[in-house]
Amino acid sequence: MATHRSSRSGIGVSFRVLGSVVSLAVFLFLTVSLLFTAHPHSTTDTHGFSNVGYGLGSGRRSVLAMKSDPLKSRLDQIRKQADDHRSLAHAYASYARKLKLENSKLVRVFADLSRNYTDLINKPSYRALSESDSLSIDEATLRLFEKEVKERIKVTRQVIAEAKESFDNQLKIQKLKDTIFAVNEQLTKAKKQGAFSSLIAAKSIPKSLHCLAMRLMEERIAHPEKYNDEGKPPLPELEDPKLYHYAIFSDNVIAASVVVNSAVKNAKEPWKHVFHVVTDKMNLGAMQVMFKLKDYNGAHIEVKAVEDYKFLNSSYVPVLKQLESANLQKFYFENKLENATKDTTNMKFRNPKYLSILNHLRFYLPEMYPKLHRILFLDDDIVVQKDLTGLWKIDMDGKVNGAVETCFGSFHRYAQYMNFSHPLIKEKFNPKACAWAYGMNFFDLDAWRREKCTEEYHYWQNLVRLPYCSVNSAKLLFPCFF
Repeated sequence: MATHRSSRSGIGVSFRVLGSVVSLAVFLFLTVSLLFTAHPHSTTDTHGFSNVGYGLGSGRRSVLAMKSDPLKSRLDQIRKQADDHRSLAHAYASYARKLKLENSKLVRVFADLSRNYTDLINKPSYRALSESDSLSIDEATLRLFEKEVKERIKVTRQVIAEAKESFDNQLKIQKLKDTIFAVNEQLTKAKKQGAFSSLIAAKSIPKSLHCLAMRLMEERIAHPEKYNDEGKPPLPELEDPKLYHYAIFSDNVIAASVVVNSAVKNAKEPWKHVFHVVTDKMNLGAMQVMFKLKDYNGAHIEVKAVEDYKFLNSSYVPVLKQLESANLQKFYFENKLENATKDTTNMKFRNPKYLSILNHLRFYLPEMYPKLHRILFLDDDIVVQKDLTGLWKIDMDGKVNGAVETCFGSFHRYAQYMNFSHPLIKEKFNPKACAWAYGMNFFDLDAWRREKCTEEYHYWQNLVRLPYCSVNSAKLLFPCFF
């Protein structure tokens, strides 16, 4: 029993020793192997590893270059920034020229910046970068190119920041100018339309009175004996210089009746007032009926036609020849808004009534009424509001015409009626001289005959063909009675 236990213990010890020896042998073998292989490969394999590593690196770069090469992308980005800022500088320079900036230095600065970008991009060493492949890009040159581009970008942004305020102000000014121009265009158009509408409204009458002249003619035709004055001697009051005489030249039945009625209504002694109404032959019958249908409180009314004055013919009256001119017909009878309003200043003078001889009869008053000494001319748009007999008490001091002077503003100045670019007009008249209202004029017919104003009118009327007068009698009043 003891011998058997001793044998088993010896065997266990032997196995443990054997295991330890084997472990120690393996450890020693590994250590010797490691020491043996470390030095010999340190030279050759290091170089070999290096070669292998380089080969792997080259392969990796080649694969990446096919996708996106970092240097090439970096170069493209730098060139794009340079191109963008060059275009920006060029745009600011062009805009500065368009806005006409007072500071032309900004234009030169932006032009120089744009040119510097172009020179930089086209520099041989930098242009070679974009032409070379990804494997031959010189990174040092690329860094230098990037540095110069960044410096120019910095300068460009500084200049733009400093000039931005000027550009913003100029832009606002330009927008305001455009707005003002557009508003002025609208205002001018509205003024023309308003003036044209006012002119139409002033000459229009209620629809119920549109056929008044025709109804008056029906009355005359129905009762010819009542309104026919042929063969009857003229009333002595019509030539009595002691009475108050008025001259009214019109083809508007309503307007003429308003003038006469308002004057009579305000007259203290209406039977001492004599009205000489002259119209054309077409409206003669209607006028005669109008003034005979109503009692004017004893006032005397004479109605005649232009044709009754035989001396008014084309051989004596220059305007009768000129009224046949095609240019005058076109000037007065253009009926389109754009034609009628193209000369807004003188639009009221484009009324076709100025083609009528009735508008020029005022220049023949001494010959039409040879026995009278004084006469008051009234236009057919006048409404009398007080007794006018006081005008006959005015001392005319040898002057021909008495009228209301209109010196307000610049509208009624000689410059508005005559062309002072002509040397004769410039020498004879003062453009700033005041005009006068020609709707009511008190004439001393004796002074008229003495001063030969009708001959003076003929002289100026014959100058109508020259470019500084007009057939409009209103304009010819001023040189005749200056």
